[in-house]
Amino acid sequence: MSNKQSKGGSLALAFASLAIPACLIVAVGIYKFILGNANNFEGANIENHPINMLGTVYQGGIIVPILIAILLIILTFSIERFITISKAKGKGSVENFVIATREKLSAGQIDKAIADCDTQKGSLASVIKSGLTKYKQVEGDSSMDKESKIVAIQKDLEEATTLELPMLSKNLVIISTCASIATLVGLIGTVLGMIKAFAALSQAGAPDATALATGIAEALINTALGIGGSTIAIIMYNFFTTKIDSLTYSIDEAGYTIVQTFASKYQGK
Repeated sequence: MSNKQSKGGSLALAFASLAIPACLIVAVGIYKFILGNANNFEGANIENHPINMLGTVYQGGIIVPILIAILLIILTFSIERFITISKAKGKGSVENFVIATREKLSAGQIDKAIADCDTQKGSLASVIKSGLTKYKQVEGDSSMDKESKIVAIQKDLEEATTLELPMLSKNLVIISTCASIATLVGLIGTVLGMIKAFAALSQAGAPDATALATGIAEALINTALGIGGSTIAIIMYNFFTTKIDSLTYSIDEAGYTIVQTFASKYQGK
């Protein structure tokens, strides 16, 4: 079990190590070649006023590619978590699978329940299969008393759950971190933009209207990008956390059913 967990953790780490630099590179490319395209500005000159939203965002300054990178990281890891959690749920409805397992246990059809786990696949099926396999193993062991058998089943279920659950929450910390730093990085861009705006106002004589407008635009663009990225990250983090909690509940419910069925079957023995 530890080897499988170690392998899964190594893959998640490798993905993060590759995805984050890739997002940074793509973000810089978007900033320079798409937002900074000369066609987005008057006279095809990036020093002039922008003629569309792409040029306006470009005026947000050096903080913009960082915010774009954070947004790309959020989207990338959200897709990765969605795929992972979908696989963990297995095929079909989780609720129907748990109900079907409970019915087969009540009918004493352990082999059919294990076969259903092979069909269902996913983390839930892996935990249930592990518990059912131990169920069969201790059921025919005459050297163990009832309490020892129940403890053995519970321990096996706990070990299987401990193996599967951490893989569901891998990389969620990256999304939650992005939710925090997106706003902070946006505020840095806002401060830099306001510094430029006040610098334009402080000039002797008539204020530089262009510099003033550029500074305000930089401040507002960075604020919008930072808040937008943070909002998406918070929504995705809560979404995945809810999915994981639901799957965890199903695993606990199935494990409880296995233990209680065994205990009821050997009541008084």
